[in-house]
Amino acid sequence: MLRYWTAGESHGQTLIALVDGFPAGVEVDPSQIDVELRRRQGGYGRGGRQRIETDEVQVRTGIWRGTTLGSPIVLEVVNRDYKLERLEDLPRPRPGHADLTGSIKYLGSIRGILERSSARETAVRVAAGALAKQLLAHFGITALGYVVELGGERIDPIEGDYDTLRAIRDQSEIYSLNPERDADIKQLIDATRKAGDTLGGVMEVRVDGLPFGLGTHAQWDRKLDGRLAQAVMAVQAIKGVEIGMGFEAARLPGSKVHDPIQYDAAQADKPHMGYIRPSNNAGGLEGGMTNGMPLIVRAAKKPISTLAKPLESINLETKEPDTASYERSDVCAVPAASVIVESVVAFEIAAALVDKFGGDSLPEMQARYELFQKMARER
Repeated sequence: MLRYWTAGESHGQTLIALVDGFPAGVEVDPSQIDVELRRRQGGYGRGGRQRIETDEVQVRTGIWRGTTLGSPIVLEVVNRDYKLERLEDLPRPRPGHADLTGSIKYLGSIRGILERSSARETAVRVAAGALAKQLLAHFGITALGYVVELGGERIDPIEGDYDTLRAIRDQSEIYSLNPERDADIKQLIDATRKAGDTLGGVMEVRVDGLPFGLGTHAQWDRKLDGRLAQAVMAVQAIKGVEIGMGFEAARLPGSKVHDPIQYDAAQADKPHMGYIRPSNNAGGLEGGMTNGMPLIVRAAKKPISTLAKPLESINLETKEPDTASYERSDVCAVPAASVIVESVVAFEIAAALVDKFGGDSLPEMQARYELFQKMARER
């Protein structure tokens, strides 16, 4: 089983991801992880914290001469803005944050809650996802995350192959697949900043090159769509997840929802083995399993809860009305969230790949992958 845990506080000394079950024999390039960490820090609408941190990964265990050993891997991202012991508690909980609920649950401070519930923790989730993508690359599997809506403004993605779309996405300051919309969206973010408000949005992740059969129908907690939904919903501020057509599928008759099945012998050598669809409303999953089509996952992110013009709250000591406390924050982190969602989706796909083809070593996984493809084509 491929899995990971994280540890660390927003203003603590460091953040750590412990990755367990990663196959041996994978050459790891930390610079590729750093690229994703820098993307997470970017995107129009970020706050001052990103000018302080220069996130870089340190691979502390599980590697010998640049190659994974099959033992647990520790990924560390050190906080330059370490000041936890000098910070005071917040007297007034912020609506939308875990402040009030967490401080009551743990019978303690707001500071003790916000430092761990902060989205700063996602730096090492991105590191874990970037590590997973280096495994997926050996099987021709790619993941691409991008913004499709921001502040209520739709940003329709253009079509193209992975390399083209990635280049377009990386040119966009809001990480969309339609950079011509950047100027309008940036104006919206600027106006929102001046108003002391914040913005949310929707991001989409597309995964290509998937074989048949990742995930299973056989047990509820092993269905891949369920595992993906849990991983994405666990990202801070995500309030909704869709796969494929998503909620729209509930509004249409079946004849306009389900994807017809066709066969093209000329494409039999591809991961989908020639079984093609003229549409992909299912988003690449049927019965909790990949069906050879691209995986499409969307996530809805609420606006950031910390407002420069704070909402109504109370003073926890006096219980008297007051305005919420303010901590340094972003105006819009939707572009950054697209990096995080891409990362957690990539990790779940890697975990499903390990489940299907074994996880002791990369050569064994590749041999089993090729055997499965051969047997499936001959069935």
